Amino acid sequence: MLWFIFAFLTALFEATKDVFSKKSLKDINEYLVAWSLPCFALPFLLPLLLFTGIPPLGERFWQALFIGGSLYAITLILYMKAIKSSDLSITVPMLTFTPLFLLITSPLMVGEFPGIFGLIGIFLIVTGSYLLNINKKSHGYGYFAPFKALLKEKGPRLMLVVAFIWSITSNIDKIGLQNSSPLFWVIAVDAFVALLMFPLCKSRGNGKTTQIPANLRALLKVGLFGGLTSACQMPAISLTLVAYVISIKRTSAIMGVLFGYLIFKEKGIRERLVGVIVMVLGILFITLF
Repeated sequence: MLWFIFAFLTALFEATKDVFSKKSLKDINEYLVAWSLPCFALPFLLPLLLFTGIPPLGERFWQALFIGGSLYAITLILYMKAIKSSDLSITVPMLTFTPLFLLITSPLMVGEFPGIFGLIGIFLIVTGSYLLNINKKSHGYGYFAPFKALLKEKGPRLMLVVAFIWSITSNIDKIGLQNSSPLFWVIAVDAFVALLMFPLCKSRGNGKTTQIPANLRALLKVGLFGGLTSACQMPAISLTLVAYVISIKRTSAIMGVLFGYLIFKEKGIRERLVGVIVMVLGILFITLF
């Protein structure tokens, strides 16, 4: 069960990264924070190449890097906009839908399918998304109000788009690491995305690149935990099905709700936590059966 240890650490580091990202977004432009995630992960990851070396690259490596890296850059910007515009505890759990999307993308892209109990997991995930916004029902919009909230709230709406794109890039990650190595793939993607996003960061950052020196410590924390997330996720993906790893990774949703309540004093913890737990139960059905 080595893959499970890596996957659980991925979830923990993912939730911690979200906390530091949310804090950084109070003072720093979201484009700068998005760019810092791959850029400031590199100083922590590059030295590890001294121990592993550069692996032989397969014929599909460059194609996977270009497509996967480009999509990842898009999701980083959407991700930061999402957690900046809405509560962490209601935004991050939307990523729990990624395993649902993987039931479609994984068979098509890498020929993987978790099993028939995935349907039960899907039902629980959808039910959990309802419970996540059940407090909205009291506003007089009826029992469909929670589903409408997912469309009306900017943060959850953006994060659902991220969840879908990540169901594609997670499979591309598997192709990329199969044509290189887990560590080298993480470093290659981060370097590619950092270079790709820099011009956008300069143009859309409203001239606020001067914020970097003053907030370097905060941005390094984002990069560190972002790098640790990827460094644990890729070995896990190499050891088992993509859907299994991403399902365990989505337990970061529970951590995100708890961090949102404890650190940012976000309200509605009872309704949201119940919803997230039900969603994670769905993930466990997809993963364990």
